Order: sequence, then C-alpha cells, then structure tokens
Amino acid sequence: MAANEVMKMNQMNQPSEESTGATPPLSPVVNFSDESSMDLFSREQLDRSSPELWPEQIPGVSKFASLVMTQEEPKPSQQPEWLKDLDHEDISVLQGFGSLTAAALLEKVRDLQNLAYQLGLEEAKEMTRGRFLGILPKRKDIR
Repeated sequence: MAANEVMKMNQMNQPSEESTGATPPLSPVVNFSDESSMDLFSREQLDRSSPELWPEQIPGVSKFASLVMTQEEPKPSQQPEWLKDLDHEDISVLQGFGSLTAAALLEKVRDLQNLAYQLGLEEAKEMTRGRFLGILPKRKDIR
C-alpha cells in the first residue's frame, strides 16, 4: 500500500471538523519516502496533558489536596514532638551516638548488651540471697 493511500484512509477514519464541532489539531507535514517509514509514523501529540488516559477520580480533589498539603506543612521554628521530652543531656548523648562510625556504634551496642547481661546475673544472685535470708515472702503456686 502506498503512503498516500494510507494517509487518505487515516483521514477518512478521523472525525471531520463538521461532525465534532472542533478544529482538528495541527500536524506537521510529513513526507514519506517508502512504506517502512509510514509504518513508524505516529500521529500522537505529546505536548498536551491526557485527561482521557488519566482522568481525575473525583473532580477537584487534586486542587483540594494541594491546598491541604500547603496548610499542614510543619513550621521550621516548631520542634518535633519527640524532641520536646528530651533535655540537653539526652540530646548530647544522641548527638554523640550520631557522630560515631558504624563499627564504633556496634561496639557501643555490644557493651550495653554485656552490661545488661551482667546486671541480670547480679539481680539473680540478689534474689537467691533474699530467698535464703527469708526477706522475700514465699511464692504460692498459682497454676
């Protein structure tokens, strides 16, 4: 099929200006030298938005959402809620942890785990001692 015949068929398939009441979009003049070039030609216009492809689910929502998002932005002068409960000592400890390298931070975590384990052992010894001295009341079997 020649390029001219294909263009005539495309013009016949497109609605005319009289039937739609709108002027057809302007398209650049294209000269095709062979049939293979005609197969690659696209009449799609990419310089406009496409409401047919991505319609708004609820009309007006995007405008409302943009208004709400601009109103709810946190002000830079306000502190986050979690920061309000911390005193200066807590903040300096957090900054110290933040300045550590990954290896140093892992070492600090290991030290804290070892300390927690040692405290657990010491507490178990004290509980046993308290039982032998009769300081703690005897447990009743509640099963």
